[in-house]
Amino acid sequence: MRLILAILLCTILFTPSAWAHGMSDTDKQSILDAGYWEYLQLGAKHMLTGYDHLLFLFGVIFFLTRFRDILVFITAFTAGHCITLIAATLLQIKANYYLIDAVIALTVVYKAFDNLDGFGKYLKMKSPSLVGMVFAFGLIHGFGLSTRLQQLPLGEEGTGLVLRILSFNVGVEVGQVVALSIMLFLLSGWRKTESFSKFGKAANVGLMLVGMLLLLMQLHGYQHTAYTDDFPLNKDDHYHVHKEEDAAAKRTTLEDMYGGRHPKAPATTHDHGDGKPHNH
Repeated sequence: MRLILAILLCTILFTPSAWAHGMSDTDKQSILDAGYWEYLQLGAKHMLTGYDHLLFLFGVIFFLTRFRDILVFITAFTAGHCITLIAATLLQIKANYYLIDAVIALTVVYKAFDNLDGFGKYLKMKSPSLVGMVFAFGLIHGFGLSTRLQQLPLGEEGTGLVLRILSFNVGVEVGQVVALSIMLFLLSGWRKTESFSKFGKAANVGLMLVGMLLLLMQLHGYQHTAYTDDFPLNKDDHYHVHKEEDAAAKRTTLEDMYGGRHPKAPATTHDHGDGKPHNH
């Protein structure tokens, strides 16, 4: 399990999609003349590659052992994200997807904190209703899915548009069932080993840290969309901007150390009131 978490963390850190798992240009092009089946496939693919959604679901079912409990929480999550996915897309309610993903990252942190009994240990209070919170977080996750769906050329309004949205939503549900099946299989096997009691809490600490990392990355991505002149999205420009910022920071530090003058700057001629001009 620790290996799985390490692989997941490396995947998040070292892939460009770590900032936001948006719709690729390939997806956008392939969907131009697509039918409902293609929208269903795209929905499933997006759920299965949506690491933030998967991390949250992993946190939800981590300590659940009864099928009834799992069914209740997953139904609440599904109902929540179906509402906002369909409604926000139909009404064309949009928001910066980096900010939405930042909030989704916070839901991962919240669930890990709850799994660690953070409310009781540190806040000295009872945890909020888990079913209610999972439903509320489902609404947020659904809005995040809607921001992705609205990146596609959905075409004309009417029955066709509704059916495309529903096809995408069905695909999301199929992807969720597949992901949950794999998670439950892994967790059920891990629970039978002694390491589960030893590393269960450590896994949730890791989950919280990954959620915080995702939050910072999404906020960084938001800077690039909100302040495009200062933070261009082009990878080469992005690299050069950060190099220039690092160089400017070093110059400022050196100037502070050397009395306002960079050590490599030309020396200025001066005297100390003795009528003997000189420089250093």
